[in-house]
Amino acid sequence: MPATVWRPTVAEKRRRTRSARTRITLVAVAAVAVLLGIGAVGTVWMIDRVLTGQIASQLDDDLDAIADAVDERGIAAIAEQDDDVLVALHTAQGVSVNDDDALELPHPRDTRGASGTRVDGEPVLIAAEETDEGVLVVARSTEDVGDAVAAAATALAVAVPIGVALIGIVVWFVAARALGPVERIRRRVDQIGSDSLDQRVPRTGRGDEIDRLAGTMNRMLDRVEDGYRARQRFVSDASHELRSPLATMRQYAELACARPDSAPTGELAEVVLSEGLRMQDIVDGLLLLARLDEGAARGAVSADVDLDDLVLAEASRIRALGTVGVDGTGITPVRVRGAERLLARAVRNLVDNAVRHARDTVVLSVRVEDGRAILVVDDDGPGIAEADRERVFERFTRLDEARSRDAGGSGLGLAIVREIARSHGGEVRVDTAPGGGARFTLLLPAVEDQAGGPGSGAPHSGGADPRV
Repeated sequence: MPATVWRPTVAEKRRRTRSARTRITLVAVAAVAVLLGIGAVGTVWMIDRVLTGQIASQLDDDLDAIADAVDERGIAAIAEQDDDVLVALHTAQGVSVNDDDALELPHPRDTRGASGTRVDGEPVLIAAEETDEGVLVVARSTEDVGDAVAAAATALAVAVPIGVALIGIVVWFVAARALGPVERIRRRVDQIGSDSLDQRVPRTGRGDEIDRLAGTMNRMLDRVEDGYRARQRFVSDASHELRSPLATMRQYAELACARPDSAPTGELAEVVLSEGLRMQDIVDGLLLLARLDEGAARGAVSADVDLDDLVLAEASRIRALGTVGVDGTGITPVRVRGAERLLARAVRNLVDNAVRHARDTVVLSVRVEDGRAILVVDDDGPGIAEADRERVFERFTRLDEARSRDAGGSGLGLAIVREIARSHGGEVRVDTAPGGGARFTLLLPAVEDQAGGPGSGAPHSGGADPRV
């Protein structure tokens, strides 16, 4: 079968053109363009205001000086003025000017302080003042101001687009360099499939956000790989466990068909029944684990459960079997909240495991301490080596293969206990019991308002003496 070659669709190509780098660059360019545009307009306006203000100040000085000269020397002082300043003196006899262009200056009644107008097509700034001889009007050209403003506007009109373009180029390359590791991470993750879960994304080693993202991705890939490998092992182990009873039943059936006298019907029925029960136990355990993996415990009916009653029921059951002794003196009233059926299954699995490995006695105790319900199951068997204490909670794990099979163990009991504990917000752990065997401790959140309060330690008052 030929390998499938991935080709981007039209929509994917369009999305690629709207990459983060493009968006960052466009936003940066737009923001800079607006800011520089506002700054350019403000600069041109400021240049015009400053230069015009300077001319107005100079015009006021000219007006004062010429007014003093007129007061001292009369109308003759008008003709002495420089051509850079247009001067017109309005008297009752007429208008005196220092230049013919001054005749175009507005009449004093139309002038209110310094104002702008045009004389012979040239912009000027004019001012007027009352003197002893009449009304004095002076004007100065502002054409240089217009030239300076136009030159500044032209320079900024060229500089602003160039600056925006340069900033856009810099932002583009900076964004490309910053987002390059993200693209490499994306390409690597896109290449990782079920047959290459051992691959990891590259890290920058700089300890920045991208490097931490790569580290998070690698840890996620570690969890995905662990889960995938665990499922593979689980399927393989389940297949092996189910194959064994099926093979046993098939062998006995083939023997009964080939040699009916050597395989009596009763013996065949006994083998089929025992192996069928073993298969049912395995399948039930697998189904329960699957529901727990899917969070079925969260959807189960939750209520207050008397954990001590569940433990006492198991103690009575083991006493009835008569295989080992049971010490239940440490059972005190304890209430937890959860699914009673699942909690009963967890208690039974712990007790069955202890009975399976105990020599003479199983010790059960329940108490409340620091807001947690603590169930302890001790046996006086061979115990569990420290190196194996975590492994015993893995699915289909048997530390003693032959003995566990003979006793009916499926290798799922303790795995079910751990999943039930986790689904109820608790945990389970294994240590060494005082008698040298194994001690399994189940910790669950206790109901705070139970009678006697947390940690009361009151012995159970119901039933007969729990020690046998």
